[in-house]
Amino acid sequence: MARTVRFHELGGPEVLRLEDVEVGAPGPGELLIRVDAIGLNRAEALFRSGNYIEDVKEFPARLGAEAAGVVEAVGAGVTGFEPGRAVSVVPAFSMNAYGVYAERAIVPAAAVVHRPASLDAVGGAAVWMPYLTAYGALVEVGGMGAGDTVVLTAASSSVGLAAIQVAHRVGAVPIATTRTGAKRDALLKAGAAEVIATGEEDVVKRVLGLTAGRGAEFVFDAVAGPGVLDLARVVAPGGTLIEYGALSGEVTPYPGFELGMPALNMRTYTALETTTDPERLRRAEAFVTSGLRSGAFVPAVDRVFGLDEIVEAHRYMEAGGQVGKIVVAVDH
Repeated sequence: MARTVRFHELGGPEVLRLEDVEVGAPGPGELLIRVDAIGLNRAEALFRSGNYIEDVKEFPARLGAEAAGVVEAVGAGVTGFEPGRAVSVVPAFSMNAYGVYAERAIVPAAAVVHRPASLDAVGGAAVWMPYLTAYGALVEVGGMGAGDTVVLTAASSSVGLAAIQVAHRVGAVPIATTRTGAKRDALLKAGAAEVIATGEEDVVKRVLGLTAGRGAEFVFDAVAGPGVLDLARVVAPGGTLIEYGALSGEVTPYPGFELGMPALNMRTYTALETTTDPERLRRAEAFVTSGLRSGAFVPAVDRVFGLDEIVEAHRYMEAGGQVGKIVVAVDH
């Protein structure tokens, strides 16, 4: 038996329960992982509340797609892993099929990467989702390179902070946005070239001023909603507006027609584009591992909770005050 977080109905953090659940043995193509740390992602709060891009299919339901731990057992047909190997689990599966909010979890081997020796469990649970999202969208898909400017919304999130470091890694210039000036110093310390407080400044005027009127080659947006109109206004001709989240909860208009049909590319992105494609994941793993080894990439951990504090951890995540990743450590 393993202590496992499940929920029996949709709702707020209070629906999460810590229950003893039989784990079983890994099947073909699967691994049994001793979970030492869990990386929390907003997708899990959306899934739990019934607001995710995928509905919960049955109850009790599980949560979690990012973790770090050690391989305990290997299913038939799995190569490259053995018991005792330190690993990280990356989001590459439906939470209707698997979940890592637990002391032990069975996961697809295709969703597991080797954990660099330099990373402890907390770091191993904090690094992959942010960097895979930022690298996959901006470099793998977008082709961001030296001299490009990228505007980052929700820049104090774990993905936003990773995107700052990814931009520097390829020679791009990261401009961070945040609602107020309260996180300005933290974002500058994290490497943002400039910080724009969207509730206090004119985003369009500031970005165009910072780019000598050219605009940004990339806008990487986690908020969506009506604000995309102004974000589209700062995209350089032929540039790309990438939507990877919808934190606003509001309807997102297509800005192209209202702005007079500029040379604007607009697309959505989820990390699954990278994690479910073996070749893309191989390249992404190499890119992130290289950054970790060189010291260019550092996991940004805001706070660590215990597994028995999972309700409090979800409440903290939904409050939105964090700078970096929220991690749950699992004691054994």
